[in-house]
Amino acid sequence: MIRRRTFLAGLGAGALVGPSALRAETPTVIRMGSLKLIHSIAPYFYAQFAPPGVTVEVIPFESPTECKNAVVTKSVDFGTFGIAAGTLGAAAGEPIVVIASTCNRGMAIIAKTGSGIEKVADLKGKRVAIWPGSTQEVFALERMRMEGVSVKDITPVRISFSEMHIALARGDVDAYVGAEPAPGVSLSTGIGTLVEYPYGTEMGSLNMVFGAHRDTLAERPDVVKTMLEIHRKGSDFAQANRDATVAMAVQKLGQKREAIELSVPNVEFKWKLGETEVKQAKAYSEHMLAARQIKRLPDFSTFIDTRFVDAMRDS
Repeated sequence: MIRRRTFLAGLGAGALVGPSALRAETPTVIRMGSLKLIHSIAPYFYAQFAPPGVTVEVIPFESPTECKNAVVTKSVDFGTFGIAAGTLGAAAGEPIVVIASTCNRGMAIIAKTGSGIEKVADLKGKRVAIWPGSTQEVFALERMRMEGVSVKDITPVRISFSEMHIALARGDVDAYVGAEPAPGVSLSTGIGTLVEYPYGTEMGSLNMVFGAHRDTLAERPDVVKTMLEIHRKGSDFAQANRDATVAMAVQKLGQKREAIELSVPNVEFKWKLGETEVKQAKAYSEHMLAARQIKRLPDFSTFIDTRFVDAMRDS
């Protein structure tokens, strides 16, 4: 294993030359932050598409905020996290930059079977597991608002995504706003029923994004180009080869195949980042501001940078 100091020095040198020289020099390790969710399964296919001399080390994180923070502190070189975590960081002035998409959809509002909760309006007066500051929280709050329900009408319970199904099964909560594969687990076991996939807002199904530190874009653009080309191929492969995606998710997430098979149709792996995604991200930040989750809007001239994916689309 290459020591991190040596690794960073090597990347700094690589930024001065072209991609072919980057691949030809001493082996390079790129540390990729990923979440313990099916949304982040594409990085586990990166090894198939890394050029000679480049190794991608996948570092798993429990929450989107943890992964985003690892990018900000340069503990990892790139990371996948929810648009919420990225927006929170950018609004606070952190040097986080979204440079590609990672995954759309992947969310669900799940209720305990037999709870009588059949639609969003039925959440009123119920205990609902929500992860604060998450993309799922913003989508759920907006869908609730559209149905005449506010956060004051429910009892929000802070539970991580990986624990939501267990909390539902124990009866700790009546419903949860979760991330796959938890909804697939709840549905496959019969413990939970689907209330809805909360994509009927102006934010569409925007979910996870691919981010980097601002310094990385400025100082190591060739590494960025190499990494995004790997990300493109890995994402396209995961989207087109669902059997392989199911098998990888079962292996890496430790969930049963029948649960993953229910989760995969609710996940869209992607890398393209264009006008639609930027528009949805801006609408998303407006909702966060209205909900007082952020004090100011992020500077979108620095928060989202489409130059690299634009170049890939043109190539």
